[in-house]
Amino acid sequence: MDMDVDETSAPKEGKPVLVILVGAPGSGKSTFCEEVIGASSRPWVRVCQDTIGNGKAGSKAQCLSCAIIALKDGKSVFIDRCNLNREQRSEFIKLGGGPQIDVHAIVLDLPAKLCISRSVKRTGHDGNLQGGKAAAVVNRMLQTKELPKLSEGFNRITFCQNDSDVKSAINTYSTLGPLDSLPRGCFGQKADSKIQVGIMKFLIKTEVPVDSASRQSGNGDPTSQTPEKSNSCCKDKESLCSVPDTANLETKEAEGQEVDLAGSHANQVSLDDIPTLAFPSISTSDFQFNHEKAADIIVEKVAEFSNNLKNARLVLVDLSHKSKILSLVKARVMEKNIDSQSFFTHVGDITHLYSRGGLRCNVIANAANWRLKPGGGGVNAAIFNAAGPELEFATKEKVKSLSPGNAAVVPLPSSSPLFTREGVTHVIHVLGPNMNPQRPNCLNNDYNKGCKVLQDAYTSLFEGFASIVRNQAGQPVAKKENLGRNFLDLQVHSDCLVKNISTNTDQKSKRDDDHGSEKSKKYKGSGSQDRFGSSLADSTDEKLDSEPRRKVGSTSKAWGSWAQALHLVAMHPEKHKGDLLEISDDVVVLNDMYPKARKHVLVLARTGGLDCLADVQKEHLQLLKKMHDVGLKWAEKFLNESASLVFRLGYHSAPSMRQLHLHVISQDFESTHLKNKKHWNSFNTAFFRDSVDVMDEISNDGKATLKDDKLLSMELRCNRCRSAHPNIPRLKSHISSCQSSFPANLLQNGRLVYASGEPRNSVQ
Repeated sequence: MDMDVDETSAPKEGKPVLVILVGAPGSGKSTFCEEVIGASSRPWVRVCQDTIGNGKAGSKAQCLSCAIIALKDGKSVFIDRCNLNREQRSEFIKLGGGPQIDVHAIVLDLPAKLCISRSVKRTGHDGNLQGGKAAAVVNRMLQTKELPKLSEGFNRITFCQNDSDVKSAINTYSTLGPLDSLPRGCFGQKADSKIQVGIMKFLIKTEVPVDSASRQSGNGDPTSQTPEKSNSCCKDKESLCSVPDTANLETKEAEGQEVDLAGSHANQVSLDDIPTLAFPSISTSDFQFNHEKAADIIVEKVAEFSNNLKNARLVLVDLSHKSKILSLVKARVMEKNIDSQSFFTHVGDITHLYSRGGLRCNVIANAANWRLKPGGGGVNAAIFNAAGPELEFATKEKVKSLSPGNAAVVPLPSSSPLFTREGVTHVIHVLGPNMNPQRPNCLNNDYNKGCKVLQDAYTSLFEGFASIVRNQAGQPVAKKENLGRNFLDLQVHSDCLVKNISTNTDQKSKRDDDHGSEKSKKYKGSGSQDRFGSSLADSTDEKLDSEPRRKVGSTSKAWGSWAQALHLVAMHPEKHKGDLLEISDDVVVLNDMYPKARKHVLVLARTGGLDCLADVQKEHLQLLKKMHDVGLKWAEKFLNESASLVFRLGYHSAPSMRQLHLHVISQDFESTHLKNKKHWNSFNTAFFRDSVDVMDEISNDGKATLKDDKLLSMELRCNRCRSAHPNIPRLKSHISSCQSSFPANLLQNGRLVYASGEPRNSVQ
């Protein structure tokens, strides 16, 4: 096993050890304790939440109290709980709190399938976590697992990924005598270790509300959280309901109730880039379609779509936890064994999925009326209202009306509030069957025809989304027989509209002249502009051109419509004069829309074909120098206004926005927009390439060194003293008062820009 050992830190005298076991039910925590206690000469106490209440399941507080008593008696302690996330471990770690007690973690990171199998098959479990419901519990717990780190306060962490590792760890602790000690550090963690995901073929997860503000206020909003139940048979009930920064799930195992289905993935890191369609239930509200029949059709079409397109996900959205259609769909999804990575349900406002719930959906569906007009109440009115007049105009340019069973894909103008606030790039209007006699085209309870129309509606909706996904991924849009025919018919009409508009402008041909000589790839995204600045050529159902692709090293990734904003500004700055600080033939300068510090501007290259640092070659060296000089000029301007600032100029190794841009950013990082680890590490790890180093590398080697985006998941460290911090609020609190000088490497070669009167070795 790989080791990271600090031999000099091993204490000279034995002392109590607090060992926090980390692992899902079925990973072997209790067995580990029993084997060590049975073979060790050291006095051990096992604190198990399943049995701490006079042989019955107890509470976390009881476990803490018992551990404190044992440690005061000089005994070593095993904390036999799941402890799968940082929050669940933190209070136990505090019991160490000094040199008298070592705090260790044993991580039983065994395969999820094995843990589930063991949990389902076992009998007579102390906490009664066995049988069918055990699979649900184990799977749900694994969704929010956080592997422990030394920065949490551990002296030693041992990772076990298989039975051999477990046996080795058991032997290590079994032979640990009363006066013995173990070296500190991390042992056995694999460099590419990833958090496992549960085995979803057994079930799907519990739905969670996402609006934390509503949850705290308890004002009756449909997204507010119900009170948490307290009696659970699970030893780590809190970890079942930990979905970071969103909500807590209820646990119902103690009452013998079935674990709820389908959980929100809203806060899973790395899902933000997955193409996602959020859609409401079609026709079941105002059009009064039978909920049972609608649920059958939704699940049937979701299963069909999921099988045909793996790199995307669907989210069924409803405002209420009491929604009948959500309950029916979840029950049917479990029977179909649909992977929750492809489909899940979500409770919240479809127009505020990201801003209120952290769920980024680049496409949303609108349950439209046949006129495709705002108003009428419900989802249609909410989406048109949230998107502003831009959506109405964009819709008119795409299609005039809609017949039942059809869908229309509308690229959302970049000036729309839904685009800028929620990251929505497309709205798909879809019209289902009407069973309400008070509304037009009522089918008078003809469910034979109604079911056929609703099937066609979902097929058109999902094929519209599929076209967006395939175009963004650079794949051809498949025309499957008897699948999406209504959407494809509409698509031909939409393409004709785009072609007609494109012939009335020479912008695209001019842009092609700029790009064609430098790159053997096609661009779309800055073609014909509508009155709101949205690129009609961004339409993902357009067949004129392929999606521009991001190159990072040897890999390639499509640039989504939302990532085109800087490219459009650089290519057509005259349309954005009011937002720009400076325009020249080579560069434009603008404030970062979401600044991560007090001063944060971007210097954009205006050369076509330079999407990112990977595209830069030796011929672009003069352009890099120009960008650097412009960046220095703006840094000096800001320093004249506030001499206490310190600036750094550089590039991201793999930017999220298309068009080569230089960051000029002050090192205070005082910003409400700096919210997560990715934000911080993108500027404070080797992922951020200093401009001076990039110019040297281009001059000497003809290319820049690019760093892996795995650096974005590194632990949070102060940009001055390099101390580690558990979360962004703690880090911000620290850096606001940290007086340490910057690391020596940043004080060299002009990597930092500061007022001339500041001492070089103690820049504050």
